[in-house]
Amino acid sequence: MRNTCFRRYFSGAELKKIKLQYANFSLFGPGFNSFDSLEDRSYMEPKMWWGIHGHSAPELKKLALKLLGQPASSSCAERNWSTYGLIHSSLRNRLNPGRAEDLVFTHQNSRLLSRKSDEYRCGPLAMWDVGADTFEADFEGGADFLEQADRYWMSHNLKKDCLKILRHWV
Repeated sequence: MRNTCFRRYFSGAELKKIKLQYANFSLFGPGFNSFDSLEDRSYMEPKMWWGIHGHSAPELKKLALKLLGQPASSSCAERNWSTYGLIHSSLRNRLNPGRAEDLVFTHQNSRLLSRKSDEYRCGPLAMWDVGADTFEADFEGGADFLEQADRYWMSHNLKKDCLKILRHWV
């Protein structure tokens, strides 16, 4: 799994470099074998530890800080549970759990595939999916994502589009 992740984000010489840095980290190699580095692992928060001791592996440090900076969220799981609740309701209580799982899987995949359509990207509802599920925030830069979203909404004349959508539904 780790190598798959590395191959996904790095290639060529950079991949070799990151693998070497990870080997040094995991085997307490050069840069990670000092007394302070080893002692601090037992009580220090991982993000703080990488900030102090990650200088000998700058690419690995950057990746570690990005991973450790991601907020924990259960929204994807909640979306699946909500879909499951719609499919397996009290009216459809005879539905086999395996069949319900297959329907949830199919529904989620069709939802993801619909995002590739031109209608989804250019239609009137496109502005509501500024971040989607796949936005990659610049964790070193802070709240740049929110500023970009705000600029996007303002540039698309939000009020006019909202009224157009509301008229369509009324």
